Amino acid sequence: MTDQSLQIEAIKAFSDNYIWLLTHSATKDCFVVDPGDADPVLQTLAARGLNLTGVLITHHHADHVGGLKQLTQQFALKVYGPANSSINHLTTTLNDGDCIDVLGHSFQVFSVPGHTLDHIAYYDDQQFTLFCGDTLFSAGCGRLFEGTPEQMFASLNKFRQLPDITQVFCAHEYTASNLKFARAVEPDNEDIAEYTHRVIQLRNHDIPTIPTSIGLEKRVNPFLRTNDNTVIRNAVSRLENESFEQKIPEPEVLRVIREWKDKFQ
Repeated sequence: MTDQSLQIEAIKAFSDNYIWLLTHSATKDCFVVDPGDADPVLQTLAARGLNLTGVLITHHHADHVGGLKQLTQQFALKVYGPANSSINHLTTTLNDGDCIDVLGHSFQVFSVPGHTLDHIAYYDDQQFTLFCGDTLFSAGCGRLFEGTPEQMFASLNKFRQLPDITQVFCAHEYTASNLKFARAVEPDNEDIAEYTHRVIQLRNHDIPTIPTSIGLEKRVNPFLRTNDNTVIRNAVSRLENESFEQKIPEPEVLRVIREWKDKFQ
């Protein structure tokens, strides 16, 4: 039987970006996700003899779309991205609930505003893989540049509902710094301590910490743990005139810890 799975590899860009390369053993065609820089993509394609046929875009930030112009000049591409955006070079715009074909796999589109208002994510329920851009990071989430805490909470909750085995392919190598904050929020969380040790080993050998998994993130990521008593208690402790007994809503927990993270050293 022919292997029908997609192979997913990281192309490193800038200081900490990952452009995801999707290939299939049956063809030389490939897709990339969020090509902020064309050069490392072109180098990889040339080295591997691959033909770029499609691009998935999650949101409009330059480090995710900066390579589009050059890539569309060199290849006849299908370029998928969010409908409520002004991104140039898109050939197909997408809304929440849409499905697209990526190298024979059906990818479902989630609208996940918060980091930006146009942010979308792509989910392959055949292979349990999620391409989430800058919405969810390992042990963290994206800054709220455009959206509200309520929007980000709803977006992250979509991810929290996915199967624990789902592999999460985010766009940045932020795991080590995110874990420092996660330990501040939950200093007695043994899963965070164990994961920190593993991440240090990986990064010492320049090995990516991504992909992570939804199951792991539900144990270590404070932004997916806004219903945990310790996370709530430490969020409430940063508010004036509040006590733990006055349990605050989860979007408010997220708001408080996101603002804490923004200033965290």
